Amino acid sequence: MKKSKAFWVFSVLALVIYAVVQGLISVGILDLYYQNILVQMCINIMLAVSLHIIIGITGQFSIGHAGFMAVGAYFSAIATMKLGLPLPVGLLIGAGVAALAGLLVGIPTLRLKGDYLAIATLGFAEIIRIVFLNVDYVGGAAGMVITNMTTWTYAFAGVVITILVISNFTNSRHGRAAISIREDEIASDAMGINTTYYKVVAFAIGSLFAGLAGGIFAHNFFIIQPTTFGFLKSFDILIYVVLGGLGSLSGSVIAAIFLTIVSSYLAAYPETRMIIYSMVLIIVMLYRPSGLMGSKEITSLFKFGKKGGTKI
Repeated sequence: MKKSKAFWVFSVLALVIYAVVQGLISVGILDLYYQNILVQMCINIMLAVSLHIIIGITGQFSIGHAGFMAVGAYFSAIATMKLGLPLPVGLLIGAGVAALAGLLVGIPTLRLKGDYLAIATLGFAEIIRIVFLNVDYVGGAAGMVITNMTTWTYAFAGVVITILVISNFTNSRHGRAAISIREDEIASDAMGINTTYYKVVAFAIGSLFAGLAGGIFAHNFFIIQPTTFGFLKSFDILIYVVLGGLGSLSGSVIAAIFLTIVSSYLAAYPETRMIIYSMVLIIVMLYRPSGLMGSKEITSLFKFGKKGGTKI
């Protein structure tokens, strides 16, 4: 009953937000600059939530998330620009290939733990970047020219789908198994939980939505380049999750919104932006080691919420 009520509250809230923003766009109050900020905010939320299921829920330290984003971006762009397919089909293709990449990487590497897994995922992201850098079919180092087809509607729909799927996974028995792995992998394995299976599933789901975010990102600009998906991009996504609170989906959303706004107003000063990012992380780690929300969800503030759980 509580889950059902939370779902309907989230659905109504999402519809209200979409209607209000769409109305402001229709009457011209939100121009292209602010629309671009909103789309970028949606992309960052999707990236943060998709990494949240890997790090915050399953407890696997991955720093190669930009690689899956790159796969989704390039393959969705190939589908629309080279094959002439419509954008929704291109986004699905990009997300599907990214999920497949997550499986291919996850099956051999997710037996690793901690720093070893982080190095493996970072290596994968760099391999992907170098491959696209040397493939002339997608423009190589010069990048791939893409028609701007992303709209506020596509971006917001992507956010809603991402949050609903990952939230429902978290609250299912599969999500509880993943959380048990985060808390104590040895105990989970002793209780008969197939830890490798659940880690690979969580990794594939996270990769899928990172690929979807990459597809929306690719069609929001006129060109994508391999350098866009380097280590710093993975670092940016990691900051959203750590700042929001490991284990808190709503915390990742809040952190993504906050840092997107900060980045937008500091776009002309990239060095200053990175300094602020570093300072924020240091301050949070010193005074709030568990992040802004810790492991709590914003729904815990209401009657239908439960402490420490994602109730959407």
